Amino acid sequence: MSQAMLSALVLFALVSSITPGPNNLMLMASGANFGFRRSIPHMLGIGVGFVVMVFLVGAGLIRLFDAFPVSYTLLKIGSVGYLLWLAWKIANAAPPEDGADPGGRPFSFLQAALFQWVNPKAWTMALTAITLYAPDRSMAAIALVAVIFGAVNLPSVSTWTVMGQQMRRILTNPARLRAFNWVMALLLVATLYPVLYPVG
Repeated sequence: MSQAMLSALVLFALVSSITPGPNNLMLMASGANFGFRRSIPHMLGIGVGFVVMVFLVGAGLIRLFDAFPVSYTLLKIGSVGYLLWLAWKIANAAPPEDGADPGGRPFSFLQAALFQWVNPKAWTMALTAITLYAPDRSMAAIALVAVIFGAVNLPSVSTWTVMGQQMRRILTNPARLRAFNWVMALLLVATLYPVLYPVG
């Protein structure tokens, strides 16, 4: 891979990883509700889960979509349903009571890793990255794309968790926290718009 292509890949990984999407919005809500430390397994699960996803997509799953276009439709239906359920869970998360743990639990490492497989933005990122930056589907190119995303992803998702944690200072009132959770839930639902109404 040329230096120009590598720079483009790093920029693509950064922009796609740090912009709003289901992972980042859920981490912001997790940071606000559970704090940074309790959200670490969630962050690590996203990073590792997405790297594995990119590698497996490049190693052969992308051919499944090429051969059976209906598989993408089935994935879209499952993803939309699961994200709507997650939005409902975020909106109705119980506020903390006098310093106690919130009435819920943050995503575990495994839950966050598995979530990548029903995350429409993750699928779009993985398919685009492999198509543009590993067009020959060589294992070396696929591994490089996965490693670049792994290196860029963790600082990106950590930023969103820190933003959520910092918001805890103004979300001490249960009504404000409830409003914040509803806004996060609505924004999570809004991330479905490009899935349901793709441009072009």
